[in-house]
Amino acid sequence: MIDRRTFTRAVGLGAGTTALSLAAQTLPQAQAQAQARAAAPVGAPGPAARTGFARLAQVRAGLLDVGYAEDGPADGPVVVCLHGWPYDIHSYVDVAPLLAARGYRVVVPYLRGHGTTRFLSGRTMRNAQQAAVALDVLALMDALGIRRAVLAGFDWGSRTADIIAALWPERVEALVSVSGYLVTDVEMQKEPLVPAAEHTWWYQFYFATERGRRAMEDRDKRRELCRLVWRQVSPTWAFDDAVFDRTAAAFDNPDYAAIVIHNYRWRLGLAEGEHRYDRLERRLAARPRIAVPTVTLDAGRDPFTAPGDGAGYRDYFTGPYLHRSLPEVGHNVPQEAPEAFVQAVLDADRL
Repeated sequence: MIDRRTFTRAVGLGAGTTALSLAAQTLPQAQAQAQARAAAPVGAPGPAARTGFARLAQVRAGLLDVGYAEDGPADGPVVVCLHGWPYDIHSYVDVAPLLAARGYRVVVPYLRGHGTTRFLSGRTMRNAQQAAVALDVLALMDALGIRRAVLAGFDWGSRTADIIAALWPERVEALVSVSGYLVTDVEMQKEPLVPAAEHTWWYQFYFATERGRRAMEDRDKRRELCRLVWRQVSPTWAFDDAVFDRTAAAFDNPDYAAIVIHNYRWRLGLAEGEHRYDRLERRLAARPRIAVPTVTLDAGRDPFTAPGDGAGYRDYFTGPYLHRSLPEVGHNVPQEAPEAFVQAVLDADRL
């Protein structure tokens, strides 16, 4: 899930979202092709819900054998879509064909510890600190011959995309970040929030205990826990058993529990990372600004969306920028509102 330091909503504040207001954009001639791709309104994915992707594949990249979905033409401009927790690539099952229909090559990887992504070595630490996950995505781009891409994500995916955009902007064509700026500062995480805000992070504190670790290692209990989180953070999303079970299959990865537990313990300063990432983490602790073209999205029914219509993180984005609020959408924005997410990608790419 998102970074607790960005969450300042207390019980009783309500959604507090506002309607989108966009200024007209002037587009450079060099971006005319992107403008043409984004000119028409985004259509719905079709009368029947999508159940899978056009292509599934595996590739060795960095420390991992990465499982990923792909759609669209191989020579199209690339969009890399990044999922969060407790989700998987199927958050983008409707987004991918819509972008592919606009000529984009869409790549949707399972993050480490999820689905068919596996560590190449049993000796590699099952580490989920933010720098490690970001380097996974860069290694995947290298393995697939992708020099630059639009990065789009939510939850862990937003954080990962934010980090790459901040530290390696030459690899990022544009950025779509749900919940805005999610780069983690572990020292800041040690400071308590107001109790009402802390209450929403119950699972994070649960994972800090051995009871929580054992729950995540138990297949039935982790599915019950993840389904509960889905209901709490997406109160208007009427998903069914088939939709949840399709994603929950990704939780059967042998490293899933270790990755999830390490991620949340590391954020609270309760688990060590690896020294190989110390230099990057020091840079991230300085809260680097993001200068690439960016669209941020706030979901009005997500309990983690802070009040203020994005004002709390606006200063972290110094390049061309748009912000949108989605008043009736919950945490899993690309799956709950695929057309709105696709429009954000198209708009980011033409900023």
